[in-house]
Amino acid sequence: MAERRWYRDITRDQWRALAAAKLGWMLDAMDFLLYVMAIGHLRDYFGFDDGTAGLLGTVTLLTSAVGGIVFGIVADRAGRTRALMATILIFSVCSLGAATSQTLWQLMAWRILLGFGMGGEWASGAVLVSETWPAEHRVRAIGIMQSGWALGYIAAALLGALFLDVLDLGPNAWRWLFAVGVLPALLTLWIRSNVKEPEAWVKRKAQSAKRRNAFAVLFGPEFRARTLLATLLSACVQFANWGLFFWLPGFLARPVEQGGAGMSIVRSAGWIIPVQIGAYIGYNSFGFIADKFGRRRTFIAYLVTAAVLVPIYGQLGRSPGILMALGPLLGFVGYGYFSLFGSFLAELFPTDVRATGQGLTYNLGRGMGALAPYTIGYVATLPNVGIGSALGLTSAFFLAGAVLILFFADTSRKALVDAV
Repeated sequence: MAERRWYRDITRDQWRALAAAKLGWMLDAMDFLLYVMAIGHLRDYFGFDDGTAGLLGTVTLLTSAVGGIVFGIVADRAGRTRALMATILIFSVCSLGAATSQTLWQLMAWRILLGFGMGGEWASGAVLVSETWPAEHRVRAIGIMQSGWALGYIAAALLGALFLDVLDLGPNAWRWLFAVGVLPALLTLWIRSNVKEPEAWVKRKAQSAKRRNAFAVLFGPEFRARTLLATLLSACVQFANWGLFFWLPGFLARPVEQGGAGMSIVRSAGWIIPVQIGAYIGYNSFGFIADKFGRRRTFIAYLVTAAVLVPIYGQLGRSPGILMALGPLLGFVGYGYFSLFGSFLAELFPTDVRATGQGLTYNLGRGMGALAPYTIGYVATLPNVGIGSALGLTSAFFLAGAVLILFFADTSRKALVDAV
């Protein structure tokens, strides 16, 4: 008798929740990464250097950390879908606002606000999926959701090539690129009509006459250690990821004499897309591989392989063929491990503080990892370093993440913790 396909057990409401979270994360990635694609144009227009370019990325990630914490609280109090819609509206409108910038400080202000919505989206969407999907398929579902980031990266690369290179729009081409970033706001109309709040949250809200202080729970005796360790784990892998992939388009487009691969924006997009296709496969396959070999082993294998590949990739900027060959594998291992986090963090905390705990640990980690774009940009400016060599710094953080996961028990396929 043929084995029943796992996806046949998933209800329409569960698929809709996953679709909302995945599309939100995809469009979140697109809006954030439009800036990454436009760095060269923005440097010329506003006259700043790599350090300032990295600093703009860092402040966006810092405010995304604040947004993730704030909207984790909002999601616990007002609902997962309401918080998700609010965050999508914020980062969409702020992308349009960035298109109107006349000074560097105005651009920075809009990017700071965009980061606030960006961080809140993951905190809302990941807990929505974790609470909606059955425990035995939770890691797979989060992997599917996380893969939206790769699609958003591809969309940003294609839009960047179109608006900044193919279309002859002059020195203001970047404004048109950022203006396209308002379109994700339309997704909220569909979410409002089609996505329900998770049953676990609805029941918990009805039962709770008095809410506990979420931070007192998270930093209390029972949960303090796991809160701090989860934050540190998140910080290490996000420093590695942001340090590598924030600067990847710049590395590919940068002249060879400056440590880059010497490609144009259009040509570099052709190398970025295979990396993100690899990332898409890595995200989606993580849950299936973890089911077979164990979640911790799979996570460690991804991170250690990434740590080995990064310095090799960064030193092969003069070999486009080798970069093309290694790109999908780098994307596979350099992104795919994030499929662990949505389910893993949800399993650490009880229902009434879950979104707060998930948002806090992931986004405090993001805040610390936000130093990566500036750090890599600064290191790249040092004598005889260059951007390719600077990327190698991220390997240490990939390896640190591989060690830290050993401090956690494997709770995959287990029911989520309720109130304690």
